[in-house]
Amino acid sequence: MRVVPIIVFVLTLTVSSNAFGADVLPRKTTTPRETYPNVDVIYDSVTTPHGERLRTIITTPHDARGKLPVIFVAGWLSCDSVEAPPGTKDATGIVLQDLAQLPGFCLFRVDKQGVGDSEGNCAENDFESELAGYRAAFRALKNYDFIDTNQIYILGISNGGGFAPLVPETDAEKDHVRGYIVVGGWVKTWFEHMLEIERRRFALMGRPPGEVNQRMKGAATLYYDWLINNNSIEEILRDHPELAELWPEGKDHRHLYGRPLQFYQQLQKLNLAAAWSRVKVPILVLHGQYDWIMSREDHELIAQYVNANQPGAADFIEVPETGHTFQHYSSLADAFRGKEAPFDPKVVHLVTDWLKRKHTK
Repeated sequence: MRVVPIIVFVLTLTVSSNAFGADVLPRKTTTPRETYPNVDVIYDSVTTPHGERLRTIITTPHDARGKLPVIFVAGWLSCDSVEAPPGTKDATGIVLQDLAQLPGFCLFRVDKQGVGDSEGNCAENDFESELAGYRAAFRALKNYDFIDTNQIYILGISNGGGFAPLVPETDAEKDHVRGYIVVGGWVKTWFEHMLEIERRRFALMGRPPGEVNQRMKGAATLYYDWLINNNSIEEILRDHPELAELWPEGKDHRHLYGRPLQFYQQLQKLNLAAAWSRVKVPILVLHGQYDWIMSREDHELIAQYVNANQPGAADFIEVPETGHTFQHYSSLADAFRGKEAPFDPKVVHLVTDWLKRKHTK
């Protein structure tokens, strides 16, 4: 499929492969589209197996010659857009803006169901459907003649930092991946993750150590019954009303962190240790010093699994004064409260310097 250019008279080219078709995905958000000097910005879409059209945003250097390597983003858990509009203060958005302007690379992003311009309902969409959307977007890379599909780097952020190796589904697709970047990811079971994050949450709430331990006994029952025994939260709390105060969402017993309960039951069924144990390409693993959401050990394990396959392939870095993804914090307490310090570009340089080194080898 050739991309048909529609030139907008600014220093950016905005195009869509469906530009003259009846199936152009309508714009739902009110924020201005991304624009960058000397960068072509493409707002396109892919269709999931269930028929939802998902917004894709592709950037490529305007004067590039030949095919270029691509950074494919496997995104986070929350229902926030991958779009990074002009003037954004969001740390991840700032990083994506820098990657969109990285010389010699394309950047490919997709908004999950119900986010941004994408069709669907994020709050009710399960993980298997979300993964199918990422896979549809991954397969769409071949539709752009400026993308070198033999040079794909997958950037997994937060939840995406865990499931990133599941995006390329077939062996042939996996062979096209030249490297991974993990930021704030995970690799243990989701049940283990919930126990670890809850222990940190209780402590950061200021609970005394003895109370934290006591609360963890209840949390173990709550999350085992939900994630292992597949009972609903309503059923669990009906049988154990004393656990109600431990549930993070209060009276909402159908969602956690804005996603449906089934989403996490499907995460629990994954074996990410097995998936990462099959990766043999270079990988950069970043964990923020003040990331209270994901454990440092998960990141060390990912690097360990990959290095067992290919010694020296994985680089693990604990990033000072950094939160769950790219946020800058002065302390763990500030990270828990969301009190950000001014953006620190060191996190961008860690990513871009690694990409440049690996691509020139």
